[in-house]
Order: sequence, then C-alpha cells, then structure tokens
Amino acid sequence: MFKRFLIFTALSGFFCVAFGAFASHALSKQLSTEAINWIEIGWRYQVFHTLALFALTLLSQFTTIDISWRKKTAVSGYCWLVGILLFSFSLYCLALTGNKTFAHITPIGGVFFLLGWGYLAYLGVRYRHSSNLNK
Repeated sequence: MFKRFLIFTALSGFFCVAFGAFASHALSKQLSTEAINWIEIGWRYQVFHTLALFALTLLSQFTTIDISWRKKTAVSGYCWLVGILLFSFSLYCLALTGNKTFAHITPIGGVFFLLGWGYLAYLGVRYRHSSNLNK
C-alpha cells in the first residue's frame, strides 16, 4: 500500500502544480468561464484528496497501527484514488473537450470520495486501543 499510494500522491501532486499553472496561464484565455470553473473545482478536489491520501499513507507507514488496521484504512485511500481519477479528471475532460458525457462520470467520483470519508469515520468509531484491532 505504502509504495503505491506514495507514487500516486507524488504524481497527483506534480500534476496539480503543472496543470494548475498551465490552466491559469495558457487555458484561461482560450476557455470559457464555465470551463475554467470546472477545472478549478476538479483541481481543488484533487489537491485536497491528494493531501488526504498522503496523510493516510504516512499514518499507515509510520505509526504502530497493526497490519490488519492498515489494510482497512487502505480502503479509504483506494476510494479517494478512484475519486480523483473519476471526479477531477472527468471535469478536466469536460472543460477541455466540451463533451457533456464526462459530466455523467463526475458524480461517481464524488460518491467514491464520500465512501472513502465515510469508511474512515466508521473505522474511527470502531477503533479501540488494544492489541487486537479486528474486533
């Protein structure tokens, strides 16, 4: 989990900086206000969930949480990863192509974001300070 999430967060962070700069400088003069707004929304959600995934990655690697608990928290991480790909990138594609079909993918990505946060909250409620976290 650690290596995959670390690579994904690094690439996602790189993309956020590169695409954010490209969109604000080069695309802002070529796209409509609505298209720029779609890019900004996708970018914000991508940045936020990239940072959340990075924090979860560090938490799972550098704490004393047992391995079964790490695997459980990875579910939230994978939900956020899928959410970034579906939500943010569908908005980027919508803005760049104008193809409204991409707008149908965006809510699916939003559901994955919610599932990730919801499952993490569920794990937080179930968490017990003991040597056996499977209960």
